[in-house]
Amino acid sequence: MARKKQTGFIISGKNDKTVIVGVSWLQKDRIYKKSRRKLTKFVAHDELNSASIGDKVMIEETRPYSKTKRWRVIEILEKVDYEEVNIDQEKKL
Repeated sequence: MARKKQTGFIISGKNDKTVIVGVSWLQKDRIYKKSRRKLTKFVAHDELNSASIGDKVMIEETRPYSKTKRWRVIEILEKVDYEEVNIDQEKKL
């Protein structure tokens, strides 16, 4: 049986070998029929600590590593320099 895969962005990477990946998706409103963007957070295992905040990654469902970790990072699709992301956010404010 094929394992589930998701693509998302790293929201937090403070813990050792653990990252939090945010996967956004659209949910249609039942009454107004307008789409809203929702964010689901997954706690994923990153064995080499190679991913950092803002990186686009692919995660795969796996055996439980801990109470909340049921996913692992299998590939970093797009690397982002954290300093550039931080500067861009300051400009928006």
